[in-house]
Amino acid sequence: MWWVTELAERRIAEAQRDGAFDNLPGIGQPLPADEIDLLVPEHQRIAYRVLKNSGYLPPELETHRDAVELALQLATAEADTRPALLERLARLNRLLEHGGHRALAVPVDYATRLAEWGSARRHQ
Repeated sequence: MWWVTELAERRIAEAQRDGAFDNLPGIGQPLPADEIDLLVPEHQRIAYRVLKNSGYLPPELETHRDAVELALQLATAEADTRPALLERLARLNRLLEHGGHRALAVPVDYATRLAEWGSARRHQ
C-alpha cells in the first residue's frame, strides 16, 4: 500500500506547484475550533480530532447516539415491544449517568411520551 501513499504525495506536490492551494480562504489563519474542542481537555484534543476525522465517536457519544435511536424507535414501535425498548433505554441512560455524562442521557419519560404520541398518530 506504500504506492497509494506515494501517489497521493505526488498529486499533492503537483497541486502545490500548480498553485491549487494559493489564495484559499482563511490562509494563514488558525483552524476554526470545533465545538468538541471546548469540551475536551487540551491535552486530549489532538487525539479526539484524529478519531473524529476517522469517523470514530467517543464511547459516551456512541451510547448517546444509541439512546436517541431507541427513543426514535419508540415512536413507531408496537405496544408489545415498547417495554423492552424502554428497558434498553434506561440501561443506556444508567451507563451515561454512571460515566458522569448525565447531560447526554435521553429521559425515559420523554421516550415514553414519544411512544404514546407515535401510537396515537398511528390510530388516527
